[in-house]
Amino acid sequence: MTEATYSVTGMTCNHCVSAVQSELGKVPGVASVAVDLASGRVTVSSEQPLEEAAVRAAIEEAGFELTA
Repeated sequence: MTEATYSVTGMTCNHCVSAVQSELGKVPGVASVAVDLASGRVTVSSEQPLEEAAVRAAIEEAGFELTA
């Protein structure tokens, strides 16, 4: 199991958190997604390291921006 933390901008409410969790949960290999709304941090646990492009695409699909 591997874990990575990303910074996401634009999240302002629990609906935003749900959207990010839902889209990232669709990425193959993702086991869990934890979102800290206050800091904008998203921690993803997965079976294998994820490609940043896949994470970025999922976050953008949810309507937000990966910043780091």
